[in-house]
Amino acid sequence: MPDHHALLARITARIRADDIADDLPAPLSPDAIARAEQRLGFRLHPLLAQLYGELANGGFGPDYQLLGLVDGADGDQAVDIYLTARTDDAGTEWAWPEGVLPILDWGCGMYACVDCRSVDGTVLLFEPNPGDPDAAWYVDSPSLHAWLTHYVEDTGWWNAAEAGEDPGDMSLWDEARARAAD
Repeated sequence: MPDHHALLARITARIRADDIADDLPAPLSPDAIARAEQRLGFRLHPLLAQLYGELANGGFGPDYQLLGLVDGADGDQAVDIYLTARTDDAGTEWAWPEGVLPILDWGCGMYACVDCRSVDGTVLLFEPNPGDPDAAWYVDSPSLHAWLTHYVEDTGWWNAAEAGEDPGDMSLWDEARARAAD
């Protein structure tokens, strides 16, 4: 397993710099993470499990901040959103892909998601607003590590968009339809 300690230290420093450390929910216990994984039916990407187990149960990260995994202070929890999406849209052209956990709600139906079945924890952007299910999934970042580095360094597409700049093109994630049938 890759060593993410240096990145976790950078995220902790960013949390302190943003002056939100005192407002964060407590990290989750290993038992709480195991129960969440049991409900999901898959294991979290190791870096994502470290974030929830060592830093906090959400409340930090880019823009709208990471969702709580379970039992968080706000009503939107990653596990519940995933399970609802998998159930409500099952069998439709909008069926949610297996193992793709929403971790951040960008608003307007858009989510940042981690592909927990990929080795690197590919971060995907779900953007349903154009109305085409075949063009709703994009590769935001090839890895969760890279995505979190963008957060720490203020270099993510969301920073460019907020500054009124073109955030650049993202590639479509072609696996969405096949993974939704899993």
